[in-house]
This record gives sequence, C-alpha cells and structure tokens, in this order.
Amino acid sequence: MNLQEVPRVKTITKADFLKQYFKPQQPVVIERFIDDWPAYGKWSLDYMKAIGGDLTVPLYDDRPVDYKEGFNEPHATMKLADYVDLLKSEPTKYRIFLWNALKEIPELQDDFTFPDFGLRLMKGLPMLFFGGQDSHTFMHYDIDLANIFHFHFDGKKECILFHPDQTDYLYKIPHSLITREDIDFHSPDYEKWPMLKKVKGYKTELNHGEVLYMPEGYWHYMRYITPGFSMSLRAIARNPKNFSRALYNIVFMRHYDNLMRRIKGQDWIDWKNQQAIVRTHKHL
Repeated sequence: MNLQEVPRVKTITKADFLKQYFKPQQPVVIERFIDDWPAYGKWSLDYMKAIGGDLTVPLYDDRPVDYKEGFNEPHATMKLADYVDLLKSEPTKYRIFLWNALKEIPELQDDFTFPDFGLRLMKGLPMLFFGGQDSHTFMHYDIDLANIFHFHFDGKKECILFHPDQTDYLYKIPHSLITREDIDFHSPDYEKWPMLKKVKGYKTELNHGEVLYMPEGYWHYMRYITPGFSMSLRAIARNPKNFSRALYNIVFMRHYDNLMRRIKGQDWIDWKNQQAIVRTHKHL
C-alpha cells in the first residue's frame, strides 16, 4: 500500500503540537515524552503480572464477528498471570482490548501523569491493550472518534493509519466500525481487494516509551511484532461533525446493529460483508 512514515519528534511543546499536528489532524510519534514517568522504568509484562496477576481479564482474538456476539463481547477470560506467561512462552492470537486496569489496580495511577497537550483528556478512561507476537486488531476506528494518545510499553508494535477521507477505499462494513475482517493489512491481496492500491496512509513501529497521536476518527490497525502492551488516553472529538458522528455511533448505531443481529442472525453479518465489497467497488 501507499504508506508513508508517521512523522517523528524527540519531544514537543504544547503550542507546537497544537499547531503542527492537532489543527491539521496529522499523526505524530513522540519518542521521549514520558521519560520522567515512573511507568517508563517500571511498566513491563512482568510488572503487570506481579501487581495484577490474580485479576481475571477479558481476551479477544481475530475470529470473524459472529451474530451471537454482542458489541465488544470477549471471546475468553484468563488470569492475568497466566495470560502474561502465555504471551512470553508462545505466539497467541489472544489480546486484551479496552481494559480499564487502573480501576482494578489503583496503584498504577501513581506511575504516570495526564500530559498537557492542550486537549482535555478523559481521566476516567485510560485503557490498556495487550497482545502476543503477531496478534493484531482488525482495521477499525474508535466509536467516539476521539483524539487518541497511544503510549507503548515492553516490546515493539506495528501501526498502520488512514485518514477518514480514505474510507471509500477500505472495504468498510456498514453499520460497523471495522473493515472486512479477512483483509490482511500487513500483506494485502490486491487481486482480491483492488481498491487498496488506491489508498494512502501512514505506518510506524512503536517502541517502549513512545507515544503515537492518532487524530479524530483515524482508521488504525495494530500488530504486535513482539509481546507487549499499550495505554491509550483520549480527548473528545473537537470537530462538530465528528462529535455528531460519535453520538450517532454510541446512541444509535451499535444498538441498531445488535438488534439486527438478533432479528436476522448470520444473514445480517453476511449481508454487511457483501455490502462492504459492493459499496467499495462502486469507486473502481
């Protein structure tokens, strides 16, 4: 795909961030922004196991969406200690997704501060994400179209991003936040998915302590090159159009999709998957 590297800076001031990246809605990786956090030196898979090993965590994999599953319903559960052992022993598709660990492990809140990027961060929603070697998310955008600051720890992670204006080329599933699940964005099949030859986006690899800013409504695909985990902090969408879309997604879209799954079952999922191709190939 036509992917350029996400711009990188060692550090950045609030004024420069707002001017150069937030206002034009461009992603950036900040390499040395959290060196003074206790988390920078402490947070690792072993540390998480030591302080939260007895907690039961929700797990997700890359199986296709099933009509019987609710919105963001986990595929399995496991003790965090057992999950970390699994991550370190062998590749696994299981990921922890959108886990508000700070509510269950309050001492983690002493290890970081909410940075001042000039945006009001939602302090009740710091979310953790874990994954094993080669596990990945589907290409998706977040339901609230938030401005996201993604802090990575312990390992290396591949990220592919697309501006919302690239949606027509991505085989988006209608009434959903994802693209076709059978697209391998790490190595796409252009004969099967020809519109991906037209898409323009960004790529980067995140290392321990680096921060990726993802602007409002950006599509993102994450693949764990090695086992590791990340924390996301978010600020609500400032663009009125994006804020309205976020309200629509939260108040109507996800509930409508769940209702149609109950009424039509797998036929609803199959129709949406076919429509992703039909609607995208209109632009060929």
